[in-house]
Amino acid sequence: MCVSAKGEGGGAVMGRRRLGRVALTGAVALGAGLVSGCDAVPARSDGGVRKRPATPEGAWAELVAGNARWRTLHERHPDESPAVRRELVAGQHPFAVVLGCVDSRVPPELVFDQGLGDLLTVRSAGEVLDEAVVGSIAYGVLELGIALVVVLGHQACGAVAAAVHADSGHGGLPGPLRYLARQIRPAIDRTLTGDACVDAAVTANVRLVVSGLTAEPEMAWRIAAGKLAVVGARYELGDQRVHRVD
Repeated sequence: MCVSAKGEGGGAVMGRRRLGRVALTGAVALGAGLVSGCDAVPARSDGGVRKRPATPEGAWAELVAGNARWRTLHERHPDESPAVRRELVAGQHPFAVVLGCVDSRVPPELVFDQGLGDLLTVRSAGEVLDEAVVGSIAYGVLELGIALVVVLGHQACGAVAAAVHADSGHGGLPGPLRYLARQIRPAIDRTLTGDACVDAAVTANVRLVVSGLTAEPEMAWRIAAGKLAVVGARYELGDQRVHRVD
């Protein structure tokens, strides 16, 4: 059986993960602005860095368009030219932060068909938050002015599965992995079993991580002004599709 998130004090758990007063805050519901089917930002004719979206809506639309190229085998592999590499020596201006799992099947630059300088990627098993992870995300938002943070879970996540199995009493975990399991445990629903439990926990864990990030107060004015959004999403290994988790 699996563990229920109800009554587990998820807010308190997330509170313990906060990075002092440096971390990221808040999310905003983007509504109709976050839609699929938008065309990607065109590449510059001289092979230089593309003009990158500066709003949460524009950033999400670019990611959706890139994922559509990826899953239909029309990848462009943008921003890899010699001109881009030279231009990026002077600095970076990524348009989205993606917090994803360490799973080798879900590299954000590939599943969103992005290139050098486009994404600030942070990866931890099961998208688990700790001070380094939160601080890295905060760096992208506070120092680089990034308007969109995506928490990207994925189908058949091994870290989530390990947490579910350990919680069900099917064997212990080595010491370092116990920390991951403890952070994921509040996302587990004890009313479910087997693969259904793991799959539901993947989605619930994304929501849990989004909630932890949005609990940080420092960036509230960006959220209120519509300059920042934190979005939960899932990548399905079967059809390579990314979809929102609300």
